[in-house]
Amino acid sequence: MRKQDTIKATETKMQQTTDRNNSKTKPIILLDRDGVINYDSDAYIKSVDEWQPLPGSIKAIAALSKAGFRIFVVTNQSGIARGYYDETELNAMHTKMLNLVHSEGGTIEGIEYCPHGPDDGCHCRKPLPGMIETIESKIGVDFTQTSAIIVGDSKRDLEAGHARGCHPSLVLTGKGRDTQYKAFDFYFDVYADLAAFALATLHKFN
Repeated sequence: MRKQDTIKATETKMQQTTDRNNSKTKPIILLDRDGVINYDSDAYIKSVDEWQPLPGSIKAIAALSKAGFRIFVVTNQSGIARGYYDETELNAMHTKMLNLVHSEGGTIEGIEYCPHGPDDGCHCRKPLPGMIETIESKIGVDFTQTSAIIVGDSKRDLEAGHARGCHPSLVLTGKGRDTQYKAFDFYFDVYADLAAFALATLHKFN
C-alpha cells in the first residue's frame, strides 16, 4: 500500500471512530422523584424521615453522573398546596437526596418541582411540560433538538417529557406496574427500576 493510501485509510478510520462517538452523544436525563428515586405513598411523602430511597436508585444516579450524563429531577409536589408539608420540608428532603447521591460520587444538576394542586391552573404540573421547559431555558437547550430521556412511573411523567421531545422510559416501581397497561399514543421503553435503566443506558452510550 502506498503511503498516500495508508494516510487516507487512517483518516477514514479516524472519521468513522468520530462518527461512532458522535452517534453516542449522551442524552440529558430527567427523573421523576416519587416512585422512581424514592418510595411513594398514597398518603404523600411529607417529611425527611418518610423520604426513603428505593434500592439501587442512589447508586444508579451516581453511576450515570460519573459517566458524564447530566441529571435533573422534575417532580409534582401538590402536598404543598394541600398543606401536608411546606417548601422548607421539601428542600430538606431534596438536600437528603442530593447528599446521598454526592456520597456515591454523583451529582444531580438541578431539581424542578411544582407546588401547585391539580385545580390551580398552573403550567408546571405534569403532564404539562412547564418544568421541563424551565430546565431547557436554564441550560440553553431545546429537547426537540438535544437528546433527552424522561424516566417516570406515571403516564403524566412520560406525557410531559414526550411533549418536549424527550424519549420516554417507564420504570415498574411506584405506580409503574399499573401505568404500563394504560393507553398511550407513543412508544416508551420499560425497565424494572431505575437501576435497570441506568445499567442499560450506561451500556448503550459508553
